[in-house]
Parts: sequence; C-alpha cells; structure tokens
Amino acid sequence: MPDLRRLPSVGALAHDLVARVEDGLPVALATEIARRSIEEARASALEGRSVDPAVTALREAARLSRTRLRRVINATGVILHTNLGRAPLHPSAAGEARGAATGYGNLEFDLDGGRRGSRAAYLSRLMAHLTGAEAALVVNNNAAALFLVLNTLAAGRSVPVSRGELIEIGGSCRLPRLMAASGAHLVEVGTTNRTRIADYEEAAGDGAAMLLKVHPSNYRVVGFAEEATIAQLVGLGRGLGLPVVYDVGSGLLDAEVPWLPGPPPAWIGDEPGVRQVLADGADLVTFSGDKLFGGCQAGIIAGRADLVAGLKAHPVARAVRVDGSAIAALTRTAELYAEGRGSEVPFWEMAGRSVTTLTERLERLAALAEVAADVRMSEAVPGAGSVPGMAVPSPVLVLEGRGEDLWPALVGSDPPVVARRAAGDLLIDLRAVGTDDDATVAAALRALCRS
Repeated sequence: MPDLRRLPSVGALAHDLVARVEDGLPVALATEIARRSIEEARASALEGRSVDPAVTALREAARLSRTRLRRVINATGVILHTNLGRAPLHPSAAGEARGAATGYGNLEFDLDGGRRGSRAAYLSRLMAHLTGAEAALVVNNNAAALFLVLNTLAAGRSVPVSRGELIEIGGSCRLPRLMAASGAHLVEVGTTNRTRIADYEEAAGDGAAMLLKVHPSNYRVVGFAEEATIAQLVGLGRGLGLPVVYDVGSGLLDAEVPWLPGPPPAWIGDEPGVRQVLADGADLVTFSGDKLFGGCQAGIIAGRADLVAGLKAHPVARAVRVDGSAIAALTRTAELYAEGRGSEVPFWEMAGRSVTTLTERLERLAALAEVAADVRMSEAVPGAGSVPGMAVPSPVLVLEGRGEDLWPALVGSDPPVVARRAAGDLLIDLRAVGTDDDATVAAALRALCRS
C-alpha cells in the first residue's frame, strides 16, 4: 500500500508554484493546479505508479503562465502580424486609450446639454470626413461591421456574391457562414476566376436586397480572370434601386497615400482605397481599423447617411459596439491622418523605413551580439491578409543553420523574440522592431550563442 502521507499539501504546493513560476501566477490558479496534480499523483500511486506532483504542477503552471498576454519583439518581417497583435498604436493613441480606461469620460454624455449623449459621435464625424462619406459608424471589428450590414439590409433576402470573393479569414471565419448567420441568403454568381456584371444582373432580378463586393484581402485570383468593377456594380445598383456594399477589408484610407512623400509605394499594388470606392458611388464601405489604417481592432462602416442611421438603430448595433478605450485610440489615430501626420502611424512608419537604415542597424546588432552572421536582402510583408502577393524590400540578418535551435530559444527569452526560419537558417528582420529593442535582441542572441 503506497504511503499517501508523503504527498504535499495543496497549500504548500500552491505556495511553491507562486514562488517559482517566473511570470507569476495568482494563488487561485496555483491552488487549482496543485489540487489537480496531487489528485493525479494519488490516483497513480494507488495504481502502483510513481508521479511527482511538484514536477507535474510546475510544468503546467509554467505553461499556463506563458499564455498570459505579454509583450514580444516582432523580428519576423511581418509588419501586421495577426498572431502578435497586428498594428501597434501610436504612443499618443495608446495614451488616449489608457486615459479612457483608467478614468471617467463623456462616452455617452452630452457635456453641453447635460444629458445622455451619442457614443463615438466625434469619431463618427471624423471618419466620415476622412473617407469622404456622408456618415460613419464604428463597431468592434470588420466581421461585425459586415454582419450588421447584412442583418440590417438583407435578412431573409438574397445577396449575390462572386464565387471568386467567397473569402475565408483567420479562425476559419467564412463569408458564406457569416451571411447565413446574418439571415441573408447567399447567391453565388460567376465562377471562381471570372465574374461579369451580367452575372450579378441575372441574380439580382430575383428579389435581391443589395449588391455585395468583397475584396479578397488575403489572396489573389490571377491569370485568366475577370471581375465586375465597383463602377459597374454601382451602375447596376442604381438601375435596380439596390444599395451597393463593398467590404474592402484592409482599410487603406486613400489609394493615393497622401501622407507619404512621393507616389504611392509600389507594394500597395491595386489595393482599393476607401475614399476612391466611395467616390465611385458605393453606398456603404466596411473596413478594419487595425490593419492598413493602423489603429486598434475595430470595424468601420462609411457611406450614405440614411443607411448608416438604419444600422445605428438596429438592435445588433449594441451587440457589436466598440468600447471607450478603443474609441479613444481610434480617434487619436484618425486625428493623425486629419492633421497630415499619417506617416507617424506606426504601421506606415515601419513600412517606410529605408533599407540603408535597417542594414546599418542589423550590422550594429550583429557586432553587439558577437555572432557570425550575414546581412542579406530579403522581403517583409504588410501582413494580416493585407496586400497579398506584395512585399516590401527589407534586409535581414542571417544565421546559417541556426533556425531550429535558436528560434525556439529566442521565443523562450525574456521578452520573447519572434524571428523567422527559412531553409534551416535563422532570419532577423528589424522592420517591425523599435530601435530601443535592438540591444535586447542582441543580448538575447549573444547569451544563446555562447551557451
């Protein structure tokens, strides 16, 4: 009969976990893990097996602690890395968000009238100005924006969509399922590679509620391909009396990119600009706030005032509304564009870093790290499904043959450094790394390469 008295107490093991887990763990969680580990050890002992509950508990506690949200250094060359949080906020936007989160504000209070006010009224007016729309509405993400539009305008009715635009985004979120959940009936038109305006016209004659165009943000259909333009859809919509909605997804505010000097960057490609789509006559446009717009997670709907008013009045609008901190952060980001300072938005600042400057930083980093590495030309990408197939020239530091051992070790450093692996090599791209973090990356490399 095993001596179960040798097992530690729950309290003692929990106390040990709190003390030993590097990133910290609340006593409540430590106690839960300790209790479960001791119960498993007791059951194993009765079956004649020996299991150390302290080892089991510490392993689980450390693993759980590392899932807690924490800062990482993005050395992947993917600027809007979906798994790493997409667009970092401008310091002033982060400051506004912090102020909104740590105190009271006029979120829904009219300071002039002393009564209940409209949530995000200032931000909506600002977004309408930036996009050239009559009105705008902000919700918690772009999928919610499209869902609200479909549920408001097309529940119980058909909506024709090109087969080449039946997108799937991260997390297995598929457009057909989103449409079904909204109550709209999807009518597939055209083929994967070729959809003409006549295909929409044929489908719209059967009681359609609206015409929907969806920008394939994370893929491209090339080769023997054809798609109906927004101008063609607007013309058809006007003739049939149907609103035209365009989900542009990535949130490029203006295809001319006027906040950067010179012509638009080549990597922008044919990404649709919100201002241009609305100028072409789209009735509503939906896009993300945390991709090319460079703000926090949000979905923005801009377009006709009467349609936006109907969206605001719909019960679903409350279910997908945005909170005060996000309103504050997005407002300040939008103000940077309005002030002609869009180049200071972190995404655009990182995308615009020169190859010369990045090369010099990488050379200094290699010297500080005391590693044998080469600086070579490579490519960074915008990321988050934005501008697929396009890349930004970007140098990288290459440590040959060190991808498999150094990559996980860097992820395990404090703070974690997420780099890139290619053909067994480790690649470090500083395009999305702040200059203040160069020394941190170098120190991590130096320590790991010496061990």
